[in-house]
Amino acid sequence: MAIELEIFTVADLKTLRDELRGSGLDQFQAAELIGSFLTQRGYGVSNQDARLAASRMEQVGGDLAAMRLELNQIAWMM
Repeated sequence: MAIELEIFTVADLKTLRDELRGSGLDQFQAAELIGSFLTQRGYGVSNQDARLAASRMEQVGGDLAAMRLELNQIAWMM
């Protein structure tokens, strides 16, 4: 049984979700926003992973648990 750490708070995820939804960003801009979100919290991400995550996050429709899982999968320690 794997233990999943909650490295992103619900408040952080809601803020990111609202920014992604409300700003009318294309996939590349959304990827930049995700990259910035992770960098501000001490994590790195590849541009390709951020673009894929932006696409997948759009598909889940703002589900916070799915967003957390996606971010946990792409974020790496700096």
